Parts: sequence; C-alpha cells; structure tokens
Amino acid sequence: MTASQYTIAGTVLTMPVQVRKATQHMAMFSVDADAAQRMIDYSGLQVARVLPGRAVVSLILAHFIDCDLGTYHELSTVVQVNPPGSNASGLRALQSAFVHHMLVDQAFTLEAGRTIWGFPKVMAEFNIREAGRFGFDVHADGQLLVDMEFRRGLPVPSLLTSREQQLRSYAHRDGHTLDTAFTMSTAGSRYRPGGVRLRLGDHPYAKELAALGLPKRAMLSSSAVNAQMSFGDAQEIS
Repeated sequence: MTASQYTIAGTVLTMPVQVRKATQHMAMFSVDADAAQRMIDYSGLQVARVLPGRAVVSLILAHFIDCDLGTYHELSTVVQVNPPGSNASGLRALQSAFVHHMLVDQAFTLEAGRTIWGFPKVMAEFNIREAGRFGFDVHADGQLLVDMEFRRGLPVPSLLTSREQQLRSYAHRDGHTLDTAFTMSTAGSRYRPGGVRLRLGDHPYAKELAALGLPKRAMLSSSAVNAQMSFGDAQEIS
C-alpha cells in the first residue's frame, strides 16, 4: 500500500510523521469530571472517569528538536477520554486523550497539525527559563495563558519507559471528530507527585482552565530528556 502524503507550504510529508527527538514536561491534574465534560462536549466524546466523579486534564509542553515538522515548542491541554464504545477506568483510561488546546510557535507545524490531524493549533509566544528550576510562560494575542515552574523529579529507569506505547489522540475540526493512532517512547524520564507551580493569565484559554478549578496541586508531574513519536493518518469518527 502506498503511504499517504500531504503537501504543506510546498513541502511533501509522507506518513507516518516522525519525531526523532523532543523534550517534554507534563503536569497531570485531577478535576471535576462534569466540568471537564462540559468543556469538551462539542467533541461528542466522553471523559474518562479515572476515579468516581474525577477526570484527568494534563498540560504538556514539548520542544520538538528533530521532527518532520521542524523545530518548535508546543503546549497542549489534553483531557483523558474513552474511545467511542469504551468505558475504561483507572490506568486503562490514560491511553486516549482529546486535544482541547494546542499552542505552537512556528507556522509550518500549525498548518500541518490543522490539515493532517485537525489539531486546534494556534500561534503563541514561548519564554523558556532553564536557569535553576525549569519554567516557561506562554502568551497569545498579547495575553498570558499560563506560567509554569517544575521541580526536579525522581529518575525512572529507561527500561521502564523505552518500550513503545500505543496511544490514541482525538481532535475536533469543522464539526467532525478525528482519531489519530500514534506511538511514543521516552528516555531520561523523571516523575514526582505534585512538583508544579501553575499561574493562569487572562487569556480565554486560561479562563477555561480556571473553570476546571486550576490552579491546584498536580497529581503528578514528569519530564523526559527525549521523547520519540510516530503519528499516522487521522480517521474521521463522527
């Protein structure tokens, strides 16, 4: 079978799109499941109730260093969801996520993300702070979205994280929800309970996060020195 291709800004991308090196920082928060459901009702998906009445929302910062889409920063707000027809709970509910926000700082990846997978990418400005504790802030339309600072986690042996995970990502575009299968493995990973200071700004995206009860203590924070990923085609499911 011939691999599918997309032409983005004059560049031909052949699927799957490969991420050969990226760094990642993530904070996971337990939030009210009904509030999270209201936020993503437009998707037609159901939040995964990891615990009774609780859903998981994560803020994920990635710096893509060697990637088919170029070099760029990306901040995503993702909500753990159940694949259509599934009612997973507990750890099994952490393998599928709906992308509600996605902010990037390069035009090529913005166009590619929207065109190929329906990701809701918008342009933003990133300020990364690496002296002392790792931190960053993101602005869009002249307004602050988030300011985050991470405490260093405890190292996890790469043997436990290097195995390729089979994951699913969902997005919504033009009234349709799209499903993308992707794989990921990480190296140089660190985890800790809590470990994040989060400050929200006045941007409308920040106000959506505030409606979930953020900022609050994170369930878990993590970082990875290298994340490798592979993204296939998106499939329309509704």
